[in-house]
Amino acid sequence: MRTHTKEPATTELDRSALDFTPWRFWSDADEERRDRQLALQAELGRERGYVLGERCFVSELASVTNDVLELGDRTYVAAGAYVSGTLRAGRDCSLNPYTVVRGDVRLGDAVRIGSHTSVLGFNHSMEPDTEVHRQPLTSTGITVSDDVWIGSHVVVLDGVTVGDKAVLAAGAVVTKDVPAGAVVGGNPARLIRWRVPPAAGTADVGGLAQAVRDLGATAREQARALLDRCWDPATGLFVDAPGKAPTVRAQCDAVEIADLLLGAAPPQLTPEEQVERLRSWQDPATGMVGELGADLEPVPPRPGLFDPAADYHVLSVGYALDLLGSAFEHPVAVVADATPADVIHGLERQDWRTGAWSAGHWVDVLGTAMHWNARAGVAGAPGAQEALLGWLLTHASPRTGLWGMPGGPDGLLQVVNGYYRASRGTFAQLGLPVPHPERVVDTVLEHARDPRFFRPERQNACNVLDVAHPLWLTRGSGHRGDEVVELARGLLGQAVRRWSSGAGLGFQAPHPSTAGTSATAPGLQGTEMWLAIVWLLADLAGLAGELGYRPRGVHRPEPAGLLVPA
Repeated sequence: MRTHTKEPATTELDRSALDFTPWRFWSDADEERRDRQLALQAELGRERGYVLGERCFVSELASVTNDVLELGDRTYVAAGAYVSGTLRAGRDCSLNPYTVVRGDVRLGDAVRIGSHTSVLGFNHSMEPDTEVHRQPLTSTGITVSDDVWIGSHVVVLDGVTVGDKAVLAAGAVVTKDVPAGAVVGGNPARLIRWRVPPAAGTADVGGLAQAVRDLGATAREQARALLDRCWDPATGLFVDAPGKAPTVRAQCDAVEIADLLLGAAPPQLTPEEQVERLRSWQDPATGMVGELGADLEPVPPRPGLFDPAADYHVLSVGYALDLLGSAFEHPVAVVADATPADVIHGLERQDWRTGAWSAGHWVDVLGTAMHWNARAGVAGAPGAQEALLGWLLTHASPRTGLWGMPGGPDGLLQVVNGYYRASRGTFAQLGLPVPHPERVVDTVLEHARDPRFFRPERQNACNVLDVAHPLWLTRGSGHRGDEVVELARGLLGQAVRRWSSGAGLGFQAPHPSTAGTSATAPGLQGTEMWLAIVWLLADLAGLAGELGYRPRGVHRPEPAGLLVPA
Protein backbone atom coordinates (compact mmCIF):
# COMPACT_ATOMS: atom_id res chain seq x y z
CA MET A 1 0.00 0.00 0.00
CA ARG A 2 1.43 3.31 -1.08
CA THR A 3 1.44 6.19 1.35
CA HIS A 4 0.85 9.68 -0.03
CA THR A 5 2.47 12.61 1.82
CA LYS A 6 0.80 16.01 1.50
CA GLU A 7 3.08 18.73 0.07
CA PRO A 8 3.80 21.38 2.74
CA ALA A 9 2.02 24.68 2.23
CA THR A 10 4.08 27.57 0.87
CA THR A 11 4.88 29.75 3.89
CA GLU A 12 5.41 33.52 4.01
CA LEU A 13 9.06 32.75 4.77
CA ASP A 14 9.33 30.76 1.53
CA ARG A 15 7.68 33.55 -0.40
CA SER A 16 9.99 36.25 1.00
CA ALA A 17 12.99 34.11 0.08
CA LEU A 18 12.17 34.81 -3.55
CA ASP A 19 12.65 38.53 -2.86
CA PHE A 20 16.28 37.72 -2.10
CA THR A 21 16.70 35.22 -4.96
CA PRO A 22 14.66 36.92 -7.66
CA TRP A 23 16.28 34.97 -10.49
CA ARG A 24 14.06 32.08 -9.27
CA PHE A 25 10.88 34.14 -9.07
CA TRP A 26 9.17 33.39 -12.38
CA SER A 27 10.00 29.66 -12.17
CA ASP A 28 9.23 29.08 -8.46
CA ALA A 29 6.56 31.60 -7.42
CA ASP A 30 2.95 30.44 -7.16
CA GLU A 31 0.19 32.01 -9.22
CA GLU A 32 -0.95 34.30 -6.41
CA ARG A 33 2.54 35.71 -5.98
CA ARG A 34 2.98 36.19 -9.71
CA ASP A 35 -0.32 38.04 -9.98
CA ARG A 36 0.66 40.31 -7.11
CA GLN A 37 4.00 41.14 -8.77
CA LEU A 38 2.28 41.95 -12.07
CA ALA A 39 -0.20 44.16 -10.22
CA LEU A 40 2.65 45.99 -8.50
CA GLN A 41 4.38 46.59 -11.83
CA ALA A 42 1.16 47.83 -13.40
CA GLU A 43 0.69 50.26 -10.50
CA LEU A 44 4.28 51.51 -10.84
CA GLY A 45 3.73 52.09 -14.55
CA ARG A 46 0.37 53.78 -14.08
CA GLU A 47 1.19 55.98 -11.10
CA ARG A 48 4.89 56.74 -11.61
CA GLY A 49 5.37 56.28 -15.33
CA TYR A 50 7.94 53.48 -14.92
CA VAL A 51 8.63 51.31 -17.97
CA LEU A 52 9.19 47.65 -17.11
CA GLY A 53 9.93 44.90 -19.64
CA GLU A 54 8.73 41.30 -19.79
CA ARG A 55 9.36 39.04 -16.79
CA CYS A 56 10.97 41.80 -14.73
CA PHE A 57 10.87 41.63 -10.97
CA VAL A 58 10.73 44.45 -8.43
CA SER A 59 10.76 43.26 -4.82
CA GLU A 60 8.13 44.62 -2.49
CA LEU A 61 10.97 44.80 0.06
CA ALA A 62 13.03 47.22 -2.06
CA SER A 63 12.92 51.02 -1.80
CA VAL A 64 12.19 52.24 -5.33
CA THR A 65 11.67 56.02 -5.49
CA ASN A 66 13.02 56.86 -8.94
CA ASP A 67 12.01 59.89 -10.95
CA VAL A 68 12.67 57.79 -14.06
CA LEU A 69 12.90 53.99 -14.12
CA GLU A 70 13.25 51.85 -17.24
CA LEU A 71 14.01 48.14 -16.89
CA GLY A 72 14.59 45.84 -19.84
CA ASP A 73 13.26 42.29 -20.10
CA ARG A 74 14.22 39.90 -17.25
CA THR A 75 15.85 42.65 -15.17
CA TYR A 76 15.21 42.45 -11.45
CA VAL A 77 15.52 44.55 -8.29
CA ALA A 78 15.99 42.40 -5.18
CA ALA A 79 14.98 42.90 -1.56
CA GLY A 80 16.75 45.64 0.35
CA ALA A 81 17.81 47.51 -2.79
CA TYR A 82 17.65 51.31 -2.65
CA VAL A 83 17.04 52.83 -6.06
CA SER A 84 16.43 56.53 -6.76
CA GLY A 85 17.07 59.20 -9.39
CA THR A 86 17.16 58.13 -13.03
CA LEU A 87 17.90 54.50 -13.84
CA ARG A 88 17.76 53.11 -17.35
CA ALA A 89 18.74 49.45 -17.50
CA GLY A 90 18.85 47.05 -20.42
CA ARG A 91 17.79 43.40 -20.50
CA ASP A 92 18.97 40.71 -18.06
CA CYS A 93 20.35 43.10 -15.46
CA SER A 94 20.40 42.29 -11.75
CA LEU A 95 20.35 44.55 -8.72
CA ASN A 96 20.99 42.04 -5.97
CA PRO A 97 20.02 42.39 -2.28
CA TYR A 98 20.98 45.68 -0.62
CA THR A 99 22.32 47.23 -3.79
CA VAL A 100 22.21 51.05 -3.88
CA VAL A 101 21.78 52.69 -7.30
CA ARG A 102 21.22 56.44 -7.09
CA GLY A 103 21.54 59.50 -9.28
CA ASP A 104 21.79 59.34 -13.06
CA VAL A 105 22.74 55.77 -13.98
CA ARG A 106 22.54 53.90 -17.28
CA LEU A 107 23.13 50.14 -17.46
CA GLY A 108 23.60 48.24 -20.69
CA ASP A 109 22.44 44.66 -21.26
CA ALA A 110 23.41 41.82 -18.91
CA VAL A 111 24.91 43.96 -16.16
CA ARG A 112 25.09 41.96 -12.93
CA ILE A 113 25.50 43.89 -9.67
CA GLY A 114 26.45 42.05 -6.47
CA SER A 115 24.96 42.56 -3.04
CA HIS A 116 25.83 45.61 -0.92
CA THR A 117 27.24 47.50 -3.91
CA SER A 118 26.71 51.26 -4.38
CA VAL A 119 26.50 52.90 -7.79
CA LEU A 120 26.31 56.62 -7.02
CA GLY A 121 25.66 58.88 -9.99
CA PHE A 122 25.71 62.12 -7.99
CA ASN A 123 27.86 64.01 -5.51
CA HIS A 124 27.84 66.90 -3.05
CA SER A 125 29.87 70.03 -3.60
CA MET A 126 32.32 70.71 -0.76
CA GLU A 127 32.54 74.45 -0.17
CA PRO A 128 34.15 74.81 3.28
CA ASP A 129 31.82 77.51 4.60
CA THR A 130 28.58 75.59 4.04
CA GLU A 131 27.48 72.46 5.86
CA VAL A 132 27.52 69.50 3.50
CA HIS A 133 23.83 68.72 3.89
CA ARG A 134 23.00 72.27 2.73
CA GLN A 135 25.14 72.14 -0.37
CA PRO A 136 23.70 71.46 -3.82
CA LEU A 137 24.06 68.10 -5.51
CA THR A 138 25.96 67.67 -8.73
CA SER A 139 25.61 64.81 -11.20
CA THR A 140 27.72 63.79 -14.18
CA GLY A 141 26.19 60.34 -14.37
CA ILE A 142 27.47 56.77 -14.57
CA THR A 143 27.37 54.57 -17.66
CA VAL A 144 27.93 50.82 -17.47
CA SER A 145 28.15 49.06 -20.82
CA ASP A 146 27.06 45.54 -21.80
CA ASP A 147 28.01 42.26 -20.12
CA VAL A 148 29.63 43.80 -17.04
CA TRP A 149 30.00 41.99 -13.73
CA ILE A 150 30.11 44.22 -10.65
CA GLY A 151 31.01 42.24 -7.54
CA SER A 152 29.74 42.66 -3.99
CA HIS A 153 30.65 45.68 -1.84
CA VAL A 154 31.84 47.69 -4.84
CA VAL A 155 31.52 51.50 -4.92
CA VAL A 156 31.25 53.24 -8.30
CA LEU A 157 31.49 57.03 -8.10
CA ASP A 158 29.89 59.70 -10.23
CA GLY A 159 31.38 60.39 -13.64
CA VAL A 160 32.63 56.84 -14.31
CA THR A 161 32.12 54.96 -17.57
CA VAL A 162 32.63 51.18 -17.57
CA GLY A 163 33.37 49.50 -20.90
CA ASP A 164 31.84 46.31 -22.31
CA LYS A 165 32.74 42.99 -20.66
CA ALA A 166 34.58 44.61 -17.76
CA VAL A 167 34.70 43.08 -14.27
CA LEU A 168 34.77 45.17 -11.07
CA ALA A 169 36.16 42.90 -8.36
CA ALA A 170 34.52 42.66 -4.93
CA GLY A 171 35.34 45.64 -2.72
CA ALA A 172 36.64 47.83 -5.54
CA VAL A 173 36.28 51.61 -5.28
CA VAL A 174 35.97 52.79 -8.86
CA THR A 175 36.88 56.46 -9.31
CA LYS A 176 37.81 56.58 -13.00
CA ASP A 177 36.77 55.01 -16.28
CA VAL A 178 37.26 51.28 -16.76
CA PRO A 179 38.35 50.11 -20.24
CA ALA A 180 36.35 47.49 -22.09
CA GLY A 181 37.39 43.98 -21.09
CA ALA A 182 39.38 45.07 -18.02
CA VAL A 183 39.30 43.40 -14.61
CA VAL A 184 39.85 46.04 -11.92
CA GLY A 185 40.04 45.90 -8.14
CA GLY A 186 41.29 47.70 -5.05
CA ASN A 187 40.88 51.17 -3.56
CA PRO A 188 41.12 53.08 -5.77
CA ALA A 189 40.46 50.46 -8.43
CA ARG A 190 43.33 49.60 -10.76
CA LEU A 191 43.79 47.16 -13.59
CA ILE A 192 44.45 43.59 -12.40
CA ARG A 193 44.26 41.74 -15.71
CA TRP A 194 42.14 41.53 -18.83
CA ARG A 195 38.98 39.50 -19.24
CA VAL A 196 39.14 40.43 -22.92
CA PRO A 197 42.63 41.73 -23.84
CA PRO A 198 42.84 44.66 -26.26
CA ALA A 199 43.71 43.59 -29.78
CA ALA A 200 47.49 43.69 -30.23
CA GLY A 201 48.78 46.64 -32.20
CA THR A 202 45.46 48.41 -32.39
CA ALA A 203 44.21 51.64 -30.88
CA ASP A 204 41.35 51.74 -28.45
CA VAL A 205 37.74 52.21 -29.39
CA GLY A 206 38.04 55.99 -29.09
CA GLY A 207 40.24 56.21 -32.18
CA LEU A 208 43.38 57.02 -30.25
CA ALA A 209 45.72 55.99 -33.06
CA GLN A 210 43.99 58.35 -35.47
CA ALA A 211 44.11 61.19 -32.94
CA VAL A 212 47.84 60.62 -32.46
CA ARG A 213 48.37 60.52 -36.21
CA ASP A 214 46.39 63.73 -36.66
CA LEU A 215 48.39 65.57 -33.99
CA GLY A 216 51.70 64.63 -35.60
CA ALA A 217 50.50 65.74 -39.04
CA THR A 218 49.02 68.99 -37.72
CA ALA A 219 52.13 69.86 -35.71
CA ARG A 220 54.40 69.34 -38.73
CA GLU A 221 52.10 71.31 -41.00
CA GLN A 222 51.90 74.26 -38.60
CA ALA A 223 55.49 74.24 -37.31
CA ARG A 224 56.63 77.21 -39.41
CA ALA A 225 53.60 79.28 -38.40
CA LEU A 226 54.20 78.45 -34.75
CA LEU A 227 57.84 79.58 -34.99
CA ASP A 228 56.86 82.73 -36.91
CA ARG A 229 54.36 83.56 -34.17
CA CYS A 230 57.11 83.52 -31.54
CA TRP A 231 59.78 85.34 -33.56
CA ASP A 232 60.42 88.96 -32.55
CA PRO A 233 61.92 90.79 -35.57
CA ALA A 234 62.73 93.84 -33.44
CA THR A 235 65.23 91.90 -31.32
CA GLY A 236 66.02 89.09 -33.73
CA LEU A 237 65.18 86.62 -30.95
CA PHE A 238 62.46 84.13 -30.12
CA VAL A 239 59.99 84.74 -27.32
CA ASP A 240 58.02 81.99 -25.60
CA ALA A 241 54.75 83.58 -26.71
CA PRO A 242 53.76 86.91 -28.25
CA GLY A 243 54.12 89.78 -25.79
CA LYS A 244 56.77 88.09 -23.67
CA ALA A 245 60.43 89.05 -23.36
CA PRO A 246 63.11 87.01 -25.13
CA THR A 247 64.78 84.33 -23.00
CA VAL A 248 67.62 81.89 -23.49
CA ARG A 249 65.23 78.97 -23.19
CA ALA A 250 62.94 80.32 -25.92
CA GLN A 251 65.83 80.16 -28.42
CA CYS A 252 66.50 76.57 -27.41
CA ASP A 253 62.84 75.51 -27.49
CA ALA A 254 62.61 76.91 -31.02
CA VAL A 255 65.60 74.79 -32.07
CA GLU A 256 64.07 71.68 -30.46
CA ILE A 257 60.67 72.22 -32.13
CA ALA A 258 62.19 72.89 -35.55
CA ASP A 259 64.38 69.79 -35.33
CA LEU A 260 61.45 67.68 -34.16
CA LEU A 261 58.92 68.79 -36.76
CA LEU A 262 60.97 70.19 -39.66
CA GLY A 263 64.18 68.19 -39.34
CA ALA A 264 66.14 71.43 -39.63
CA ALA A 265 67.11 74.58 -37.74
CA PRO A 266 64.49 77.33 -37.28
CA PRO A 267 64.25 79.14 -40.62
CA GLN A 268 64.34 82.63 -39.09
CA LEU A 269 68.18 82.52 -38.94
CA THR A 270 70.83 80.39 -40.56
CA PRO A 271 72.10 77.46 -38.47
CA GLU A 272 75.50 79.15 -38.31
CA GLU A 273 74.01 82.34 -36.87
CA GLN A 274 72.15 80.38 -34.22
CA VAL A 275 75.22 78.37 -33.26
CA GLU A 276 77.35 81.50 -33.01
CA ARG A 277 74.83 83.24 -30.80
CA LEU A 278 74.35 80.34 -28.38
CA ARG A 279 78.08 79.68 -28.07
CA SER A 280 78.79 83.38 -27.49
CA TRP A 281 76.43 83.43 -24.51
CA GLN A 282 78.53 80.94 -22.49
CA ASP A 283 80.55 82.48 -19.69
CA PRO A 284 84.17 81.30 -20.20
CA ALA A 285 85.01 81.38 -16.50
CA THR A 286 82.18 79.15 -15.22
CA GLY A 287 80.97 77.49 -18.42
CA MET A 288 77.40 78.52 -17.55
CA VAL A 289 74.93 80.58 -19.59
CA GLY A 290 73.17 83.35 -17.68
CA GLU A 291 69.66 84.62 -18.38
CA LEU A 292 69.22 87.53 -20.77
CA GLY A 293 69.18 90.94 -19.13
CA ALA A 294 67.50 94.15 -20.24
CA ASP A 295 70.26 94.69 -22.82
CA LEU A 296 69.51 91.21 -24.28
CA GLU A 297 72.93 89.98 -23.20
CA PRO A 298 73.38 87.21 -20.61
CA VAL A 299 73.84 88.29 -17.01
CA PRO A 300 77.15 86.80 -15.81
CA PRO A 301 76.37 83.73 -13.67
CA ARG A 302 77.58 83.60 -10.11
CA PRO A 303 80.41 81.18 -9.31
CA GLY A 304 79.84 77.77 -7.73
CA LEU A 305 77.39 74.90 -8.21
CA PHE A 306 75.01 76.40 -9.51
CA ASP A 307 73.39 79.75 -10.32
CA PRO A 308 69.58 79.09 -10.30
CA ALA A 309 69.13 81.64 -13.12
CA ALA A 310 71.60 79.78 -15.31
CA ASP A 311 71.61 76.11 -14.38
CA TYR A 312 68.82 74.84 -16.67
CA HIS A 313 70.68 76.35 -19.60
CA VAL A 314 73.27 73.57 -19.19
CA LEU A 315 70.51 71.34 -20.56
CA SER A 316 68.66 73.62 -22.96
CA VAL A 317 71.64 75.35 -24.60
CA GLY A 318 73.75 72.21 -24.61
CA TYR A 319 71.12 70.15 -26.41
CA ALA A 320 70.18 72.99 -28.78
CA LEU A 321 73.83 73.22 -29.84
CA ASP A 322 73.95 69.45 -30.20
CA LEU A 323 70.90 69.51 -32.52
CA LEU A 324 72.59 72.24 -34.56
CA GLY A 325 75.68 70.06 -34.93
CA SER A 326 77.81 71.99 -32.47
CA ALA A 327 78.71 72.10 -28.78
CA PHE A 328 79.69 74.47 -25.97
CA GLU A 329 82.89 76.36 -26.72
CA HIS A 330 84.15 75.95 -23.15
CA PRO A 331 83.83 73.16 -20.57
CA VAL A 332 81.39 73.64 -17.72
CA ALA A 333 84.23 74.59 -15.40
CA VAL A 334 82.24 74.64 -12.17
CA VAL A 335 81.66 70.90 -12.70
CA ALA A 336 85.03 70.06 -14.23
CA ASP A 337 86.69 71.42 -11.09
CA ALA A 338 84.38 69.53 -8.66
CA THR A 339 86.04 66.77 -6.63
CA PRO A 340 84.19 63.65 -5.38
CA ALA A 341 83.98 65.34 -1.98
CA ASP A 342 82.39 68.40 -3.61
CA VAL A 343 79.83 66.19 -5.33
CA ILE A 344 78.92 64.33 -2.13
CA HIS A 345 78.75 67.58 -0.19
CA GLY A 346 76.44 69.06 -2.82
CA LEU A 347 74.17 66.01 -2.74
CA GLU A 348 74.00 65.93 1.04
CA ARG A 349 73.10 69.61 1.33
CA GLN A 350 70.08 69.26 -0.96
CA ASP A 351 66.67 69.32 0.71
CA TRP A 352 65.62 65.77 -0.15
CA ARG A 353 63.04 65.75 2.65
CA THR A 354 60.76 68.58 1.47
CA GLY A 355 62.31 69.80 -1.78
CA ALA A 356 63.08 66.67 -3.80
CA TRP A 357 62.22 68.37 -7.08
CA SER A 358 64.89 71.05 -6.57
CA ALA A 359 67.35 68.39 -5.44
CA GLY A 360 66.64 66.31 -8.54
CA HIS A 361 67.05 69.41 -10.69
CA TRP A 362 70.50 69.97 -9.17
CA VAL A 363 71.47 66.37 -9.96
CA ASP A 364 70.18 66.70 -13.54
CA VAL A 365 72.30 69.80 -14.15
CA LEU A 366 75.37 68.17 -12.57
CA GLY A 367 75.02 64.96 -14.57
CA THR A 368 74.40 66.81 -17.83
CA ALA A 369 77.39 69.10 -17.28
CA MET A 370 79.53 66.00 -16.75
CA HIS A 371 78.13 64.65 -20.02
CA TRP A 372 79.07 67.78 -22.02
CA ASN A 373 82.51 67.86 -20.45
CA ALA A 374 83.08 64.19 -21.29
CA ARG A 375 81.98 64.84 -24.88
CA ALA A 376 84.59 67.61 -25.04
CA GLY A 377 87.29 65.31 -23.63
CA VAL A 378 87.36 67.02 -20.22
CA ALA A 379 87.30 64.21 -17.68
CA GLY A 380 87.11 66.37 -14.58
CA ALA A 381 88.30 65.26 -11.17
CA PRO A 382 88.85 61.49 -10.92
CA GLY A 383 85.95 59.74 -9.22
CA ALA A 384 83.48 62.65 -9.40
CA GLN A 385 81.00 60.88 -11.70
CA GLU A 386 81.37 57.65 -9.74
CA ALA A 387 80.61 59.58 -6.56
CA LEU A 388 77.41 60.93 -8.11
CA LEU A 389 76.18 57.57 -9.40
CA GLY A 390 77.27 55.71 -6.27
CA TRP A 391 75.43 58.12 -3.99
CA LEU A 392 72.25 57.80 -6.06
CA LEU A 393 72.46 53.99 -6.11
CA THR A 394 72.88 53.76 -2.35
CA HIS A 395 70.28 56.38 -1.45
CA ALA A 396 67.37 55.20 -3.61
CA SER A 397 64.60 54.02 -1.28
CA PRO A 398 63.96 50.24 -1.52
CA ARG A 399 60.32 51.01 -0.68
CA THR A 400 59.57 53.69 -3.28
CA GLY A 401 62.52 53.36 -5.65
CA LEU A 402 62.90 57.14 -5.47
CA TRP A 403 65.09 59.68 -3.75
CA GLY A 404 63.65 61.88 -1.03
CA MET A 405 60.87 61.59 1.50
CA PRO A 406 57.26 61.25 0.32
CA GLY A 407 54.54 63.06 2.20
CA GLY A 408 53.58 66.61 3.04
CA PRO A 409 50.73 68.57 1.50
CA ASP A 410 51.66 67.57 -2.05
CA GLY A 411 51.80 63.84 -1.41
CA LEU A 412 54.19 62.17 -3.85
CA LEU A 413 54.56 65.17 -6.18
CA GLN A 414 57.99 66.31 -4.97
CA VAL A 415 59.65 62.90 -4.96
CA VAL A 416 58.23 61.79 -8.32
CA ASN A 417 59.10 65.05 -10.05
CA GLY A 418 62.54 65.01 -8.45
CA TYR A 419 63.05 61.43 -9.58
CA TYR A 420 62.47 62.37 -13.21
CA ARG A 421 65.05 65.14 -13.07
CA ALA A 422 67.67 63.13 -11.17
CA SER A 423 67.30 59.99 -13.29
CA ARG A 424 67.14 61.90 -16.59
CA GLY A 425 70.52 63.53 -16.12
CA THR A 426 72.22 60.36 -14.88
CA PHE A 427 70.87 56.86 -15.49
CA ALA A 428 68.75 57.73 -18.52
CA GLN A 429 71.35 59.96 -20.11
CA LEU A 430 74.04 57.30 -19.64
CA GLY A 431 71.86 54.31 -20.56
CA LEU A 432 72.26 52.70 -17.12
CA PRO A 433 69.58 50.64 -15.33
CA VAL A 434 67.86 52.41 -12.45
CA PRO A 435 67.69 50.80 -9.00
CA HIS A 436 64.43 49.23 -7.79
CA PRO A 437 62.49 49.66 -11.08
CA GLU A 438 59.40 47.77 -9.86
CA ARG A 439 59.08 50.04 -6.84
CA VAL A 440 59.45 53.07 -9.12
CA VAL A 441 56.50 51.82 -11.16
CA ASP A 442 54.42 51.25 -8.01
CA THR A 443 55.12 54.73 -6.67
CA VAL A 444 54.57 56.56 -9.95
CA LEU A 445 51.28 54.74 -10.60
CA GLU A 446 50.11 55.64 -7.10
CA HIS A 447 51.03 59.29 -7.70
CA ALA A 448 49.23 59.33 -11.06
CA ARG A 449 45.96 58.59 -9.25
CA ASP A 450 46.14 61.91 -7.35
CA PRO A 451 43.31 64.00 -8.84
CA ARG A 452 44.93 67.24 -7.66
CA PHE A 453 47.51 66.86 -10.40
CA PHE A 454 46.05 64.48 -12.96
CA ARG A 455 42.45 65.45 -13.50
CA PRO A 456 42.44 66.70 -17.11
CA GLU A 457 42.04 70.34 -16.11
CA ARG A 458 44.76 70.11 -13.43
CA GLN A 459 47.51 68.70 -15.63
CA ASN A 460 50.62 70.61 -16.56
CA ALA A 461 53.59 69.61 -18.67
CA CYS A 462 56.00 69.13 -15.76
CA ASN A 463 53.74 66.85 -13.78
CA VAL A 464 52.78 64.65 -16.72
CA LEU A 465 56.33 64.47 -18.09
CA ASP A 466 57.59 63.51 -14.64
CA VAL A 467 55.23 60.50 -14.69
CA ALA A 468 55.64 59.54 -18.35
CA HIS A 469 59.44 59.46 -18.39
CA PRO A 470 59.97 57.25 -15.29
CA LEU A 471 57.38 54.77 -16.57
CA TRP A 472 59.08 54.77 -19.97
CA LEU A 473 62.50 54.37 -18.33
CA THR A 474 61.33 51.34 -16.30
CA ARG A 475 59.20 49.76 -19.02
CA GLY A 476 61.69 46.92 -19.44
CA SER A 477 60.75 45.55 -16.02
CA GLY A 478 57.31 44.58 -17.35
CA HIS A 479 55.97 45.33 -13.87
CA ARG A 480 52.24 46.17 -13.92
CA GLY A 481 52.56 46.64 -17.66
CA ASP A 482 48.84 46.62 -18.39
CA GLU A 483 48.27 49.40 -15.89
CA VAL A 484 51.10 51.45 -17.35
CA VAL A 485 49.58 51.10 -20.82
CA GLU A 486 46.14 52.01 -19.49
CA LEU A 487 47.48 55.17 -17.82
CA ALA A 488 49.52 56.11 -20.88
CA ARG A 489 46.53 55.77 -23.18
CA GLY A 490 44.36 57.86 -20.88
CA LEU A 491 46.86 60.71 -20.58
CA LEU A 492 47.68 60.48 -24.27
CA GLY A 493 44.04 60.72 -25.29
CA GLN A 494 43.71 63.94 -23.30
CA ALA A 495 46.98 65.48 -24.51
CA VAL A 496 46.56 64.96 -28.26
CA ARG A 497 43.34 66.97 -28.32
CA ARG A 498 44.79 70.17 -26.79
CA TRP A 499 46.59 71.56 -29.84
CA SER A 500 45.75 75.21 -30.55
CA SER A 501 45.78 75.86 -34.29
CA GLY A 502 48.85 77.80 -35.39
CA ALA A 503 49.99 78.29 -31.80
CA GLY A 504 50.80 74.88 -30.34
CA LEU A 505 50.36 73.89 -26.72
CA GLY A 506 50.31 75.69 -23.39
CA PHE A 507 52.27 74.52 -20.37
CA GLN A 508 49.04 74.16 -18.34
CA ALA A 509 46.11 72.17 -19.70
CA PRO A 510 43.30 74.52 -20.75
CA HIS A 511 40.19 74.74 -18.59
CA PRO A 512 37.50 77.40 -18.01
CA SER A 513 38.87 78.04 -14.50
CA THR A 514 42.33 78.87 -15.90
CA ALA A 515 41.30 80.44 -19.19
CA GLY A 516 43.34 83.49 -20.12
CA THR A 517 46.22 82.76 -17.77
CA SER A 518 49.78 82.81 -19.08
CA ALA A 519 50.27 79.15 -18.16
CA THR A 520 47.51 77.99 -20.51
CA ALA A 521 48.56 80.27 -23.38
CA PRO A 522 50.23 78.26 -26.16
CA GLY A 523 53.97 78.88 -26.41
CA LEU A 524 57.32 77.35 -27.27
CA GLN A 525 58.00 75.79 -23.87
CA GLY A 526 54.60 74.15 -23.59
CA THR A 527 54.77 72.93 -27.18
CA GLU A 528 58.27 71.47 -26.85
CA MET A 529 57.46 69.70 -23.59
CA TRP A 530 54.05 68.33 -24.58
CA LEU A 531 55.31 67.02 -27.93
CA ALA A 532 57.98 65.07 -26.05
CA ILE A 533 55.40 63.86 -23.50
CA VAL A 534 53.10 62.72 -26.29
CA TRP A 535 55.93 60.68 -27.81
CA LEU A 536 56.73 58.98 -24.48
CA LEU A 537 53.07 58.19 -23.79
CA ALA A 538 52.51 57.03 -27.35
CA ASP A 539 55.51 54.72 -27.15
CA LEU A 540 54.21 53.20 -23.92
CA ALA A 541 50.85 52.72 -25.65
CA GLY A 542 52.43 51.19 -28.75
CA LEU A 543 51.49 54.16 -30.94
CA ALA A 544 54.70 56.18 -31.29
CA GLY A 545 54.99 55.14 -34.92
CA GLU A 546 51.83 57.11 -35.69
CA LEU A 547 53.42 60.45 -34.74
CA GLY A 548 56.04 60.77 -37.43
CA TYR A 549 58.61 62.34 -35.11
CA ARG A 550 61.01 61.29 -32.34
CA PRO A 551 62.64 63.65 -29.79
CA ARG A 552 66.40 64.15 -30.18
CA GLY A 553 67.09 66.88 -27.63
CA VAL A 554 66.63 67.25 -23.88
CA HIS A 555 63.85 64.63 -23.87
CA ARG A 556 65.44 62.16 -26.28
CA PRO A 557 64.63 58.52 -25.43
CA GLU A 558 68.05 57.16 -26.38
CA PRO A 559 71.06 57.50 -24.07
CA ALA A 560 73.10 60.56 -24.99
CA GLY A 561 75.92 60.55 -22.49
CA LEU A 562 79.31 59.04 -22.01
CA LEU A 563 80.80 57.58 -18.89
CA VAL A 564 83.84 59.59 -17.92
CA PRO A 565 86.92 57.58 -18.93
CA ALA A 566 88.88 56.14 -16.05
